[in-house]
Amino acid sequence: MRAHAAPIVLGTLAALLLLANLGGQSLWQDEAQTALLARSVLVHGLPLGTDGRNFFSQESGAEYGPGYAWRWHTWLPFYVLAGFFAAFGETTFVARLPFALFGAATVVACFFLARELWRTRRAATLAAGLLLTSVPFLILSRQCRYYSPAAFFTVVALHAYVRTLGKGRAAPWVFVAASVALFHTHYVYWAALLAAVLGHAFLFHAARRARIASLAAISLLLVLPWALWVAGMPYGARYGETLADPGRRLRLLLRFSRGFVQALSPAGLVLLASLPVLSRTRRERPAPDPLRPSALLLLFTGANIAALALSAPGWFFRYLAPLLPVACLLVARALDAWMERRLVLGLAGLAVVLAFQPLAEYLYEITHRFEGPIDGIVRYLKEHGSASDVVAITYGDLPLKFYTGMRVLGGLTGEDLAPAKNATWVIVRRHVLGDPDAGVRRYLIENVPWERYERIVIDSPDTMFQNREDPKDHRFRTSRDEEPVVIFRRARP
Repeated sequence: MRAHAAPIVLGTLAALLLLANLGGQSLWQDEAQTALLARSVLVHGLPLGTDGRNFFSQESGAEYGPGYAWRWHTWLPFYVLAGFFAAFGETTFVARLPFALFGAATVVACFFLARELWRTRRAATLAAGLLLTSVPFLILSRQCRYYSPAAFFTVVALHAYVRTLGKGRAAPWVFVAASVALFHTHYVYWAALLAAVLGHAFLFHAARRARIASLAAISLLLVLPWALWVAGMPYGARYGETLADPGRRLRLLLRFSRGFVQALSPAGLVLLASLPVLSRTRRERPAPDPLRPSALLLLFTGANIAALALSAPGWFFRYLAPLLPVACLLVARALDAWMERRLVLGLAGLAVVLAFQPLAEYLYEITHRFEGPIDGIVRYLKEHGSASDVVAITYGDLPLKFYTGMRVLGGLTGEDLAPAKNATWVIVRRHVLGDPDAGVRRYLIENVPWERYERIVIDSPDTMFQNREDPKDHRFRTSRDEEPVVIFRRARP
């Protein structure tokens, strides 16, 4: 029990930080999409992009396969959440619960991976502790989205790979299972994982090349039918011009690289740069070779950044979710080396790294009420409307579909807006999010008979997002400098 005290304590602390006030603010657009697809699993047995009344697209319908079957994302997160909905009901807290639990489990898994890589409990405790106090990781893990499962299966797969290089009997099958689960969480990370482990085995473990290649082949065979299914979506038609633009791909490569450096923090980057100098420790016992485990993490980082630069429609910090544990592992190795040389310098480095995390703001968020535009809109519609009402809205349609059960038009679905002319409620948000949103806005302004509607101002700030996960967009406190949300209700005859 004593040997497992550190991961138990760290996992418990992570759960406390992740579960506190988890349902305190409404799902935002992307989260609501996951929740709606999970709900469709309960009804139809598979995730569909429509419930027969509303559509769940954010890409003008490009996500749909035959019969509206969803193939923009792989399905594991939807089925996991559907199980939680079936067991505990459909609430905001439950929608985020499995992902928060995956986040806490990732902290524990990070401890064991670090111990396997660096062979010291201190490095393992530092790695898990850094992840536990990484505010971007905590925020991503509180999202009803695939981010924390992707991080968890990444860490488990890397741990199993390292053990496969040794004598772990079950490790090869754990690697296959974790890699397949990673594919069904998000396929881009699966491709990066296989590229990284194959490259690492080829460079550093000649005797294990055939074994690792066979495990990668088994993983490929197991996911091949789903890979072919996903390949049929019209991603190229939707983003063909941007995907074929070399300049844009290069800019994304640089931007994702900068994002990873941001995850390290400036202090962490300096510590990491010092690692080669500190690679020879003062331990009397033989130290682990610092190059091979570091190379594995760096290869995985490079493979992910390259895959994202080639396939991503644009820059989003959330795409780096599986790399946040990797960043903490690398910084932990450097801190451990400094502590081995001189404890006080290592502790000072740790303090500087932690100083870059907005922990006080995060603690404020999870202990106070937050009010965003979706909170106010949903509350007002549920109090003053009925399930038979029709709502027309610019950006922000998906949370309304999840919470109200009303017919909701607009958003980024690309559907026919003609019924919006007689909608019970019309909401034109203050901020415009791209051309599709601008098109909906323009249609509503030009076609709604505004003389038949009454203007209602509600006491909620009309920020662009309910609350986004990106570090630059996330709000820890309710905005006090935005205009309030305005809703228009059709006057009763």
